[in-house]
Formats: sequence, structure tokens, C-alpha cells
Amino acid sequence: MSEQQAQAVQPTFSIQKLYITDISLESPNTPMCFMEQADPQIDVNFQNEARAFDGGFYEVSLKATAQAKIEDRTLFLVEISQAGLFHIENVPEGDMDALLGIGCPTVLFPYLREAVSDLTVRAGFAPLLLQPVNFEAIYLQQHAAQQDQATGNA
Repeated sequence: MSEQQAQAVQPTFSIQKLYITDISLESPNTPMCFMEQADPQIDVNFQNEARAFDGGFYEVSLKATAQAKIEDRTLFLVEISQAGLFHIENVPEGDMDALLGIGCPTVLFPYLREAVSDLTVRAGFAPLLLQPVNFEAIYLQQHAAQQDQATGNA
């Protein structure tokens, strides 16, 4: 194999563009919630999606939903979908799922974290700093659950 052929089959991964596809903030109990002294209960959930396009392009989006409540009153509800357009070529088929489920969300997370923090501050609350997420552990758990489900149904 020539050097030129070897370079042609090298895996490539590049970030083409990072962007927000959806952003929402609800703060239904302002200004009364600013007068409360209790610490809120904060729940954060993540959702990851990927879709392929022609030419080796993939859009991966990482959505965060964060809700702060005191008892049954919502202080704020933030939903942000941070996305990226990635160009990926010559990656073995067996590795693509992990790259889209671990690698791309790991790239997107710092941008998502900054957007959530900025939005909560602009709404008058303390910055909500999302804790680091181990996307590899989440991916492995989901993969194991899918395998267990497949073997259980077989």
C-alpha cells in the first residue's frame, strides 16, 4: 500500500460547526421565588441524538433539561439543545456508535454547560453549573441494557 493510499483510509474527525438548535427558559413564579430562602431541588436530564447526512456529515445534539423546584413550585425550567455538525470518515462501522455516543457529546458538553449557566444567571438565579458527565459510562450502561434486552427477548 502506498503512502497516499494509507492516508486516504486514515480515520478523520473534524468539527464543522457548533450551534444551539433549541433554547427555552420558564420562570413561572417570579418575582415571589426570589424572596424564598429554601434551597431548591434541582433535577437535570440529558438526551443525546445523532443523525447522518451524505458526505460523511453527522449532526449530534445533546439536550439538557434542568428544573429547580421548592416543594411543588417551579423556580425555573431550562431546556437547551446544543448541537454540532461533525465530518467523520473512514471510521470502522463498529466504532461509529461509540464515537457518536461518547466522543461527540464530550465535545458538546462544555458549550451546553456554559449556555445553561448563562441562562440561569440572566433569569436572576445563581449560575447552574452542570457537573461533568461520563458519557462513556452512560454509553456502556445503555449498550449493556440493550444487549440484556436482546438476550431476554431471544
